[in-house]
Amino acid sequence: METIAKHIAVPVDGSKNSLNSLHYLSLMFPPTHPLEVSLVHILPTLPPLLTADEQVDAETYAELTRSELKLLRTAERVLNEAKSVLLERGFPLEKIKMIQRKRHAGIAQDICRLANDQRTDAILMTRRGQTDLESVFMGRVSNSVLECCQERPVWICGGRPRPGNVLLCMDPSDNALRAADHVGFMLSGTGLGVTLFHALRNLRRFVPEEVIEDAPRIQALWQSRAGKQIGSYMEKAKAVLTGAGLSEERISVRVVDGTRSPADDILNQARAGGYGTIALGRRGVSGIQAFLFGSVTRKIVQQGAGFTIWIVQ
Repeated sequence: METIAKHIAVPVDGSKNSLNSLHYLSLMFPPTHPLEVSLVHILPTLPPLLTADEQVDAETYAELTRSELKLLRTAERVLNEAKSVLLERGFPLEKIKMIQRKRHAGIAQDICRLANDQRTDAILMTRRGQTDLESVFMGRVSNSVLECCQERPVWICGGRPRPGNVLLCMDPSDNALRAADHVGFMLSGTGLGVTLFHALRNLRRFVPEEVIEDAPRIQALWQSRAGKQIGSYMEKAKAVLTGAGLSEERISVRVVDGTRSPADDILNQARAGGYGTIALGRRGVSGIQAFLFGSVTRKIVQQGAGFTIWIVQ
């Protein structure tokens, strides 16, 4: 099966952390893979209050002009540094695009709009920006991108990216199947493996333990029905992955008894299994809660600093 070309947008700001996201691409995709990378830099702008009035003296006008030129030179430097990282990793020059845009609606909104215009398959963000104390991307921009970019999967790369297979978090929802579709598409032609993972929800997540501690039949019925339900979705997800070209040998299934915290179950499995990437849907079973109010996905993003996390709408 011929591998379909992919296109990823990578916002960069010149920081070491933003360059780490480019290393992640080299861990996931060999240089020969049909992958196009758009390096994106959104230029900061001076406040409109300074630039709107043309009635300024010549010296002030000259300073404003020099400042604009410095911003452009900085953008060129940042983009060229990022391009050099990809070239050093063997990515072909013709597969690298450099895009700079002046900030318009806001950095996050501009990134989302550009990604939509370019019809990218994902946006790869870094967890931190220019400083560790003020986490520029993760603290401000990444959260905003996750909130406003409803049409594209967003990948969050934290720290030094890990090589390894993908832990695909499953629940009985259409969103989980869309995540499987994205994983299958992106991993086709890479040779990486996928584990379909589900932690069976414990009844203690619904009612106090004292209500069910002496009700073994209820617990057994719950385990049976919950297991059958997720089993059906696991089979659907496997069909999606194999349909994308992944061989059955690259796909495994793991279902465990969950605790009170599904996010902890996922992170513990990812650490124990040596996974480099966690993939999951933006919304879970309910389908109602938006990302920022969805506790599982939000907690994984906040606490999964050692992983790259794929969040699929």
